[in-house]
Order: sequence, then structure tokens, then C-alpha cells
Amino acid sequence: MSNKLYLVIPCYNEEEVLPETAKRLKEKLLCLMEKGKAGDGSRIVFVNDGSKDRTWETIRSLHETDPLYSGINLSRNRGHQNALLAGLMTVKDHADLVISMDADLQDDIEAIDEMIDKYHNGIDIVYGVRSSRAKDSFFKKATAEGFYKTMNAMGANTVYNHADYRLMSRRALEGLAEFGEVNLFLRGIVPMIGYPWDVVYYERGERFAGESKYPLGKMLSFAVEGITSLSVKPLRLITGLGFFIFLVSIGMLIYSFVRHFMGATIVGWTTLMVSVWAIGGLILLSLGVVGEYIGKIYLESKMRPRFIIEQFLHDD
Repeated sequence: MSNKLYLVIPCYNEEEVLPETAKRLKEKLLCLMEKGKAGDGSRIVFVNDGSKDRTWETIRSLHETDPLYSGINLSRNRGHQNALLAGLMTVKDHADLVISMDADLQDDIEAIDEMIDKYHNGIDIVYGVRSSRAKDSFFKKATAEGFYKTMNAMGANTVYNHADYRLMSRRALEGLAEFGEVNLFLRGIVPMIGYPWDVVYYERGERFAGESKYPLGKMLSFAVEGITSLSVKPLRLITGLGFFIFLVSIGMLIYSFVRHFMGATIVGWTTLMVSVWAIGGLILLSLGVVGEYIGKIYLESKMRPRFIIEQFLHDD
């Protein structure tokens, strides 16, 4: 089985961590090549997602120093998912298998060996899954696990505790290329490809340098993006909520008639106010959810490019 391996690393403002990341990944790739797990022509590909620091200058310097490093420079910032997709789609015709991971060195690169072993056993997609969250704070652990549980409950099927550390064969990448949506959530799209898959468990380490690119606000936005991109369950929940309120209104109508015939026709102020605010809030919430879907339809209908590559540094 062919084994030309490409490591695809999305980067956004990673100037601080990039030299160390490049050093460790090169050592790992050379070790894999010596063992015969990675073939000649294997590469490390950094994808610059419109960074505002010297990330692209660092990538360019790495490539000029050693052709083992390749670089992709996007024309502007497009977000992590689009940057990752740009890297995968650019190298899919050069590589036999591709492993994607973040640039912060939190993903255990020693898990790559087991991923490749599973690939040689006929697995097209291997997910890197965190074995535990013992090092996380209570808040981080609760919000992260709640993220995956909420995603799956809302119909966006994902691999629990898996981010974007994964191996994909060329066949799997060609399958991914068939998905043309603009609103990307790769953690939910990749499982839809359907080829043989497996998982590798690893312990996630501390970030080597720099700051996390996914604070709580971005995580919430990411969750909304994933749910609305992959599932219509929120719309169905609105339908169910409307039906429930309709039943409640019938009950209140019957209650009003009973009170009228009993001679107690004065309506309570508290009941009226609670009803008005509750119904008003639910209407606005429902409009917001519907608007989110309409916005996505609007963006999809324009068929804008998901990314534009300004420069690809690569030596065959």
C-alpha cells in the first residue's frame, strides 16, 4: 500500500509556537520514513489562515530552508475549518494519506504511528480521540463535554471528544471533496463519508505557547454553526414548541370560560404579564432560529468560494 504522508497544519497567529512545532514534526516524520511508515515525498504542510503576525514569513523561511516543509497562504482569514479544508483539498492529489492536526502541539504526535498502522489495515479514516480530560478545569471539562453531547442530541453526529486530529486516506479525501457546502463543520461532515473508520486514544497536552484560538464565545458560535449546518432538528423543536403552546392556549381558553360562568371575570395581572413576556420571548427565539437557517441558505445560494489560495510553496 502506498504511504506518502502529508501532515496538514492550519495556522492562525502561530508565530510563537511554529518553530518548535516544525522541529518536532520534522523529527517525527523523519522517524516514520526511517521505519517505512511514511514514504519518500512525504511533507509537512502549514496553512496560513490570514495571520496578522509573522506566521507566513516563518512558513516561507522553513520552506526555503528545507523542502520537507510546504506552505499554503490563503488570500485572507477564512476560519479554522476553511483553512483546514484548503489544506486537505490542495494536497489530496499529492498524498496517499493525510493527517490533520493543530499547530499548538497539544495533540500527541506519537499517536501518528498507531493511526498509520490502522490505515495499513484497511481503515480510511482514523479519529484521534482524547482519552480523558483530567488536566482540564471543571468549567472547561463541563463546557467541552456539554458541547459534544449537545451536538449529538441536536442531530449533528460527531465522534465524542474528537476535534480535528485525524487521518484520512486519499479515497476519503475524494469523498470529502464531494461535499460542496459553504457552511463547514468538518467534525460532522467527515463521519458522513461512510468509509471504514476507527479511533486512536491519546492524552492531550498543554499548549506549548501562545493563546487558545477557541475561547467560550467561539465554542458557542462553533456549536451553533455545527448544529444548523448539519441538522434541521431546531426547526422541528420550534414546531413542537408551537404545538405545545397551542395546547396550552386551548387549556387557558377553557379555563377562561369556566371562570366566566362562575362569575369570576377579573383576569390576574401577573398571569397576563407572564403570558405576554413568555409568548413574546418564544416568538423572537423562534424567529432567530429560522433566521439562522435562512441566512445559511442565502450564503449557500451565492456559491462563493470557501477559500482562495494566494500561494502554494511546494517542491515535488
